[in-house]
Amino acid sequence: MQFYHSESQVGAPTWIRTADFQTTTGLRQILKNKGNRDDIMAFIEERRLPVDEIEASAIADEILSNPPEIGYLTISNALQWRIQYSRVIEKAGYVSGIERLK
Repeated sequence: MQFYHSESQVGAPTWIRTADFQTTTGLRQILKNKGNRDDIMAFIEERRLPVDEIEASAIADEILSNPPEIGYLTISNALQWRIQYSRVIEKAGYVSGIERLK
């Protein structure tokens, strides 16, 4: 799993709101608790994200520099990384950046 982001008009990364809800919530809690790079790497390992230590380290550095927004999808690696959409459907029209399509 990668944490995708896009460049905003001023050049600063802006996290896309399609990340996993539990992962982004957990990462933001670590940062709120003044967690460090090792805490983030341990979290990545506990979530069993398919990355090696070098990639986990790079992701941790990116997260420290550019904390993610809360994502609204549910991604289950137990289900071959199937994406579940119920949370994002519930939030459509209520959260900035998540639109309800008709």
